[in-house]
Amino acid sequence: MRVIASSLRKGNILEIDDKLYVVLSAESFHPGKGTPTTQVDMRRISDGVKTTQRYKTTEQVERAHVEDREYTFLYNDGDGYHFMNSENYDQITVQEDVIGDSAIYLQPEMKVMLSVFENVVVAIELPQRVTLEVVDTEPVTKGQTASSSYKPAKMSNGGRTMVPPHIGPGVRIVVLTADGTYVERAKD
Repeated sequence: MRVIASSLRKGNILEIDDKLYVVLSAESFHPGKGTPTTQVDMRRISDGVKTTQRYKTTEQVERAHVEDREYTFLYNDGDGYHFMNSENYDQITVQEDVIGDSAIYLQPEMKVMLSVFENVVVAIELPQRVTLEVVDTEPVTKGQTASSSYKPAKMSNGGRTMVPPHIGPGVRIVVLTADGTYVERAKD
């Protein structure tokens, strides 16, 4: 399936010279003068080599036909990350290099979308937001205004993010899985 370069998003699978690439990031540039371009950072699925390609925003690229299926994350061990198909209860093991930076946000029973190409998992898509508990953060400094000052916090998954001064240890917060930024205090 041919698509224009400016429509590419993280997680898309491209077929270039009979090899599959997963898009890590795609950014469009619109200079005041000259041709608008889209820079695409990709990882070759076969061997994990990262590459960057620049296209004109209207240039056509070949998107591989992959099937997106919903799976439930079960656990991870030395063999990889184990998922279960919600419809037929088939279990599948995904290697760590496919999961990549997303591993830190995986939680048991989490529903994820796995992109499958010829019965091989090539990419994972997490829910946009996850709820985590703050385990450690700096105390509030007197005189700080809440509007602009954020402080570092360590979350229950081992990751770090910046949170507003009123957030303390034990508070559950919502973060974006795309970049780990704080969204809001959890409502549960």
